[in-house]
Amino acid sequence: MITIKCKWLRIFLMPNKNTIWQQLERLAKQSISVPNLIKNEPNRLDHFSVDLDGFYFDASKTRTSQQTLDSLITYAKSCNLEDWRSKMFAGERINNTEDRAVLHTALRASNPRKEVAKSLAHMKRFVQQTHQEKRIKTIVNIGIGGSDLGPRMVYEALKSTQQKLNVYYVSNIDGHDLQAVLKQCEADKTLFIIASKTFTTIETLTNAETAKKWLVNKLGQNAVKDHFVALSTNSQAAQEFGIDADNIFPFEDWVGGRFSLWSSIGLSLSLGLGFDVFEELLHGAENMDQHFLNAPLEQNIPVLMGLIGFWHISFLNIHALACLPYDQRLEFLPLWLQQLDMESNGKEIDRNGDKVDYITGPYIYGQPGTNGQHAFYQHIHQSPLLTFCEFIGVIEPNHPYKNQHEILLANLVGQSLALTNGQEASKDEPYKQFNGSRPHSVLLLPSLSPFHLGQLLATYEHKIFVQGILWNLNSFDQWGVELGKTLAKKVLDDKNNETDVAAKELVKRLKL
Repeated sequence: MITIKCKWLRIFLMPNKNTIWQQLERLAKQSISVPNLIKNEPNRLDHFSVDLDGFYFDASKTRTSQQTLDSLITYAKSCNLEDWRSKMFAGERINNTEDRAVLHTALRASNPRKEVAKSLAHMKRFVQQTHQEKRIKTIVNIGIGGSDLGPRMVYEALKSTQQKLNVYYVSNIDGHDLQAVLKQCEADKTLFIIASKTFTTIETLTNAETAKKWLVNKLGQNAVKDHFVALSTNSQAAQEFGIDADNIFPFEDWVGGRFSLWSSIGLSLSLGLGFDVFEELLHGAENMDQHFLNAPLEQNIPVLMGLIGFWHISFLNIHALACLPYDQRLEFLPLWLQQLDMESNGKEIDRNGDKVDYITGPYIYGQPGTNGQHAFYQHIHQSPLLTFCEFIGVIEPNHPYKNQHEILLANLVGQSLALTNGQEASKDEPYKQFNGSRPHSVLLLPSLSPFHLGQLLATYEHKIFVQGILWNLNSFDQWGVELGKTLAKKVLDDKNNETDVAAKELVKRLKL
């Protein structure tokens, strides 16, 4: 990759100095009404929706005109989006601050790399052996961040129909988290998975040591090798912990934490749901990878999601994003998406090392419908602070209660209509005014199968990659998470010499 050393030239080449960006700024100043766009663009649904064999995306109710979409696609091409996409899939080191490739897509390729095939075979053997022996009944996955949020979300989404073993997830250093899980476990029937790439993460290793003491207290020291496995690249540290070398599952440095559920980090899923389920999840993600690689930009679901989200954030000043799955099984999807998106694109320094002067990634919240309707939808419908909403619906449920499912999905449609058209209030009841024209999109899955869930998760991964290119960000590092952890260690190591008066008082009151 070419590095531009002249700072002034880099500033001149920043995205918002691009003439197409400036054209988009002019378009944003025009009055934009979603009902008017629907009325004035009779073929709008054809241009703003994509059906990928039943996986359906509709962005027709966003504040995006056909002219704007055309300009956004032109802008994406001017950012060399297609070239960056090719570089990522080819394994070029596009994570420039860490000098790493970004190859989570290789983990689910139909013709995998040798190291990926070896890892999958290792996982499959272990899973099949564990299920055949029937000794283990409970899995406890100890990890944090990407080693927790992705696997936890998928397990919770699929366990109602696919569960083989109970899986619990422990992430927080707060001892209440581990304590609550250990109360559910029988030591001789429990397998602990220590998920830490470096085997140095303080939260994970502290919880692992506590779990080890609990096990040794009940079964003795020799039990550790039969009840602990590691997902880590640091084999030596894992073996020093007491884990057998054959029970260490490594993964490559080109797998970022928040993109790692497709790697050996997915071992808890394979054990809890079955390796065939994990494979189907990979197949679904690979299907979306191929769509992202090959579909024209105008009919490319992740590209359209990325472009339209970028437009609303950077030009229409709508900086909040609500993830609204109308399926209780997707309860943990918003939490997973928070890390995926906010850790990837919540940045003010671009890939050239310069501070940007435009808004980048959104802040994200959400929970399943219809629960959210009784929590924060008041804000979504009537607050002057606008939120872009992404609705997710699942057409076929895995329960027999047809009436409940129809009510659930009718609410999804009803919310979409309310956000679009609003409601005029009388002078006597102005508080019933709904302005409407509130932008939102809809994703529909035929069912919540492992395949379709894999499609959904890969869609969001690629959407975020697209937006990183549009903002000229490195979406694959996360330096913003480091400082607070470093200072926490300093507080513990040197608490008596803290110079910040308020911090010193906190240390005293917290009895550290």
